[in-house]
Amino acid sequence: MRYAILADIHGNFDAFQSVLQDIDDRGGVDELWCLGDIVGYGPEPSDCLALLREHPHICVAGNHDWAAIGKIDATDFNPDAAAACKWTAGQLTIADKEYLQSLPRTATCGKFTLAHGSPRDPLNEYIFSALSAAGNFRSFGTDYCLVGHTHVPAVFTDSEGHCLKASMPTVLHLGGVRSIINPGGVGQPRDGDPRAGYAIYDDVERVIYSYRIPYDITAVQEKMRERGLPVYLSERLSEGL
Repeated sequence: MRYAILADIHGNFDAFQSVLQDIDDRGGVDELWCLGDIVGYGPEPSDCLALLREHPHICVAGNHDWAAIGKIDATDFNPDAAAACKWTAGQLTIADKEYLQSLPRTATCGKFTLAHGSPRDPLNEYIFSALSAAGNFRSFGTDYCLVGHTHVPAVFTDSEGHCLKASMPTVLHLGGVRSIINPGGVGQPRDGDPRAGYAIYDDVERVIYSYRIPYDITAVQEKMRERGLPVYLSERLSEGL
């Protein structure tokens, strides 16, 4: 079977559509694995939720997902993120809110644990470094853990008690080494590449393929301006920051 690994869609419907089209062009998948933050920042949160629910999928909660429905406090958000969160909350339907309310903090899919931030602190912790990753390997019991939250694709491996960090390769062969894997962000990449990022896992080949997909960033920025979302959130899309 084949699974698409998506994280941090963040209300960016154009990027999400482009990723789904690319998935179809590559032969499709059996299921979407979504690592949270479907909403927040972007101009079309409800449309993103509706599109996700059209597909067979498993999804875990992101901090922006739960902040938008008041399930967690957004006081720690920076001013732009908080403003976008408040705006997003006003766009959600009852069905949207019920769906976000139902999302679990983590999920297990075969050899994979799914979490938004980290298995140790699913909603809040960012795994940027080998040091932060090392402290998380005891917090999941599967061979692999998939995370988002940083919007930066990366792989952290636990080899003989030493954690190593590497950039996400185009083709990642899964072996006997436990790993924490971040596919990057669909709707707001932050690694200097503005293209949408996602991955496909093939469980027969035991390989994760990483992809970057262009989309119409200018169209999304125009929607954000029309809706009065913070200017910086729009501008950063062009730079992938």
